[in-house]
Amino acid sequence: MSATGAEGFAGRAAAARLPRLDASAPFDRGAKGVYAALDLGTNNCRLLVAKPTRDPTPGGAESFRIIDAFSRIVRLGEGLGQNGLLSEAAIARTIDALLVCRDKMAARDVSRARLIATEACRAAENGEEFVVRVREETGLELEIIGRETEARLAATGCAALADSRAKSVLLFDIGGGSSEIVWLSPKHGARNEQLDAQVRHWTSLHLGVVTLAERFGGAEVSFHQFTAMTELVVSELQQFLARSAKEERCNRFHLLGTSGTVTTLAGVHLNLARYDRRRVDGLWMSHAEIDAVMMKLRAMTFAERARNACIGPDRADLVLAGCAILEGIRRCFPSERVRIADRGLREGMLLELMRADKSFA
Repeated sequence: MSATGAEGFAGRAAAARLPRLDASAPFDRGAKGVYAALDLGTNNCRLLVAKPTRDPTPGGAESFRIIDAFSRIVRLGEGLGQNGLLSEAAIARTIDALLVCRDKMAARDVSRARLIATEACRAAENGEEFVVRVREETGLELEIIGRETEARLAATGCAALADSRAKSVLLFDIGGGSSEIVWLSPKHGARNEQLDAQVRHWTSLHLGVVTLAERFGGAEVSFHQFTAMTELVVSELQQFLARSAKEERCNRFHLLGTSGTVTTLAGVHLNLARYDRRRVDGLWMSHAEIDAVMMKLRAMTFAERARNACIGPDRADLVLAGCAILEGIRRCFPSERVRIADRGLREGMLLELMRADKSFA
């Protein structure tokens, strides 16, 4: 399917190839039931290890219990926009992180896993060579996924936070090298309504926090630079805006954001001394609150951003590029509220794996 519609989007989860750590051994849900999902992006390497659970009430929600997790900023896509290649330094950092993930999965006796790589590997001339090297040096089999799959996984992972009473919701995932935008219509009356939504339209922008920061600057961002980044995002969204223009909205329409950008905004808004996922995931922020925290971030120096507990030195040069992407989305799709999701691709992978194995039956 092209990025012009939703045909063929639904129903692919069960049919998709879902790698096993040991492909020769049949999956034994009763014996182990330990799943892993790894998301290797342009900026981050993230792992979740979990076991399936279900709300015991009739028709209760499908869920899972996280038993291990890992996240490290690796900047795999650093410099990619200049030469089209993954650098040796970035590859070395990433393989170090993947070795940690491999050891965690082995320690947790993972039975079933999906390990994906996104925009950096899609765009790099040596992306496939990198995957081969990862296999040889770590034993892990990475799967370079397409933008459609990335958008679907984000929708699956985040749909639980969409307002089920809204006629439509705009989901966005601001990544390091690309940003996925999905128009959702919550499925009313579905067995697991909070986890299901119909994808009406989707697109993938070739813009992310790393690519924008490298192009426009990230450490010190002037008013002109921020405006230029925002206007570029608005321009890139015009085709998607036209496709979704006839979709029905209501007074419960809202934005649903997943990414380091929105979770950082939430943490700064809450004045957290230390980032706390429990307080951020599911947080509602008003239009005015988003405005206020973005103005606060734009007024900070690079050193001030680096010292902030919810940003840190590794993200201090990227957060304003993320704010510009968010500002472009808000201009095209005005909403009085945004829901913050500290969840996304990994959660989507875990749910798809568990559903494919009928782990919730």
